[in-house]
Amino acid sequence: MKKWITSAILYLVIIIAVYHIYGLIESTNQEASENTSDHASHEHGAGEDDSHGAHHSGDSDVKAEVRVSGKGLNIYLIDKSGNPVEELEVNHEKLLHLIIVDEHLDQYLHLHPDQIDVGVFQTNQQLPDGNYTAFVDIIPTGQSYSVEPIRFTIGEDEAHHAHDSLEPDKELTKVVNKQEATLEMSSTKAGEPVTLEFSLPGADLEPYLGAMGHVVILDENAENYLHVHPTNYEETTFETTFDQPGIYKIWAEFQIAGEVLVFPYIVEIH
Repeated sequence: MKKWITSAILYLVIIIAVYHIYGLIESTNQEASENTSDHASHEHGAGEDDSHGAHHSGDSDVKAEVRVSGKGLNIYLIDKSGNPVEELEVNHEKLLHLIIVDEHLDQYLHLHPDQIDVGVFQTNQQLPDGNYTAFVDIIPTGQSYSVEPIRFTIGEDEAHHAHDSLEPDKELTKVVNKQEATLEMSSTKAGEPVTLEFSLPGADLEPYLGAMGHVVILDENAENYLHVHPTNYEETTFETTFDQPGIYKIWAEFQIAGEVLVFPYIVEIH
């Protein structure tokens, strides 16, 4: 009888141990899967969590600074210890993407400054006097980073002027250099996945920075930033999520015959 009871207790202990080990393995696999998924779904520019908006520098191991040099710009990448950031991952064929808009969101530039020193990049792009917002889009190696808006002024220090709210487009067909591009959105609701599909009739699209197009999205206050790439390398279909209701401006970039055309759209998300 005692032998039977001892065997039963031993069997029960083994069963409990097996379930405990299985639970640990499943938990580890789930965590690894989530980490892989987060990396795969990265939309550049809203941080490595990716993404759906600019975050405060406290969320980052790396801080980006933009300083005016003449009418050009220097970009400094600094870690929490104040040291220059030495290593960046190549991100769509470039180490650094610099997005610049003016305070009215009329001007838009997508630049790729040259690296001139460790953690220092420079662009000689000339800008008219005025107030601007920059977004430094990078992937530091082994360090977290979240994109945030960086305000700067070219010329004399100017007060920021209040401006009217952006007016949503009634039609989402734009023409640039005689090329037509139409945007279709699967939804205009905040907090749910949205598909952005572009049709460019007659266009022979060329790969641009490792993709068939790029889309940059800002809210009308130039606070929340999204840099979205196509769902695959053959189509002009993009997927994203708008976290908050509001008015957003979308810039879609496509390369045709060696020239990058930028199509602007203004949409309202409810």
